[in-house]
Amino acid sequence: MKNDYLQRLKYIFWDVVAAIFSYTALYYFRQTVIEKQRFAEAGPSFGQTYLFALILIAGFWVTAFWITGFYKDIYRRSRLKELIYTFNSTLLGCVFIFFALMLNDWVNNFTDYYRSFLTYFGFQFFTTALLRFLISTRTAVRIKRGKIWFNTILVGSNENAVDLYTEMASAKGNGNKFVGFVSVHNNIRFLVEKNLKHLGPHNELNDIIKEHEIEEVIIASESSEHGKLEEIINNLEGTNVTVKMIPDTYDIISGKVRLGSLGAPLIEIRHELMPLWQRVVKRIFDIVVSLTILALLSPLLIFTGLMVKFGSPGPIFFRQRRMGNKGKYFDMIKFRSMFEDAEKDGPQLSSKNDARITGWGRFMRKYRLDELPQFMNVLFGQMSIVGPRPERKHYIDLISKKAPHYKYVLKVKPGITSWGMVKFGYAENVDEMIQRLKYDIIYIENMNLFNDLKILIYTVLIVLQGRGK
Repeated sequence: MKNDYLQRLKYIFWDVVAAIFSYTALYYFRQTVIEKQRFAEAGPSFGQTYLFALILIAGFWVTAFWITGFYKDIYRRSRLKELIYTFNSTLLGCVFIFFALMLNDWVNNFTDYYRSFLTYFGFQFFTTALLRFLISTRTAVRIKRGKIWFNTILVGSNENAVDLYTEMASAKGNGNKFVGFVSVHNNIRFLVEKNLKHLGPHNELNDIIKEHEIEEVIIASESSEHGKLEEIINNLEGTNVTVKMIPDTYDIISGKVRLGSLGAPLIEIRHELMPLWQRVVKRIFDIVVSLTILALLSPLLIFTGLMVKFGSPGPIFFRQRRMGNKGKYFDMIKFRSMFEDAEKDGPQLSSKNDARITGWGRFMRKYRLDELPQFMNVLFGQMSIVGPRPERKHYIDLISKKAPHYKYVLKVKPGITSWGMVKFGYAENVDEMIQRLKYDIIYIENMNLFNDLKILIYTVLIVLQGRGK
């Protein structure tokens, strides 16, 4: 097995060493070459300013590498990919440090800026790359010698599974230690003959993963088993395992996948929808925009609240239990747009000519004013500005009966606006909710900051044109 925690510490420690060495080299270079006249008599000085900058720089590099995802998937990354990543991240990081800390430094002419930058980038890149290469090379050797392995199970028991197991078991250095296989149908004879242990049927997959501390699941299915594939993938969503499958099943999987680079030609299904740095930027954006909107629109919020209060009896705000990210419940806040006790007969979706909606509530819905308090949910971390609309458990249960893939929506934080809201709008029944769902699935499988921005622009146009309903 492997120790991710210790391996990350190795990378972090040597990245800090590289950052200290590189900045020290730059500091010495500037005092002995760029500012030679200034330090001619006293010589290079490494005082409090140097030490403070050293701590700041080291923290910057570790944080930058962390949020860009370098310290994840550290065992299966090729050395070439690691080198390319190191070059790109080091170049961007050095540019940032140059503009943040070095641009205002004393120089004789502008060529000194270029010399300082190239010196720093050279030391930072080559030192970091060399130390990482040594770590990854030692790791590759240990995997090849069988000192590091990954507990692996095979899902499937058909001829494809037999061929794949035979190929991977005979290969050296892939790190896969097959614990056993999980059957999709009852044809288990082929793999049992290969001395691979039958761990149980596919509907017990999650329990098998926990019991045997599985780190990698390889799905080998054929055309007769495709009906079970969606069920298997859905069940694996909540697990922290690497999921791979044979290439001939690629055309039936919607989502972002990438070809594996080691061993047999497998396709890896990615659980991570956005890189860490994008998730960090998205959260910062959510907080900044929410605070800005709540501050700038505070007069409108007060006016809207007063109109709700005096327009019909009942509270100003309407709180409703919704299901959010990873199935966690939260109270979504809206301005009340319906008469009090509108759901005394049970959950009901609103319709175009819904008599339960107040006069002011109809105006609010047209311009989405009733959604404004949800920026508080965003600040609380329960929602994002862009994401699938959250639903009540009552409707989630109804949707899931017809569309089991609804659980994909729970992989992300719900949002105030979404691609489904932009393209479809509010749903009046379960069938329409399912139609809107396909847009949310498309968004989730293509999540990035650019698409968030595009959805926001469309939403603003809808609000300004009063096309909400």
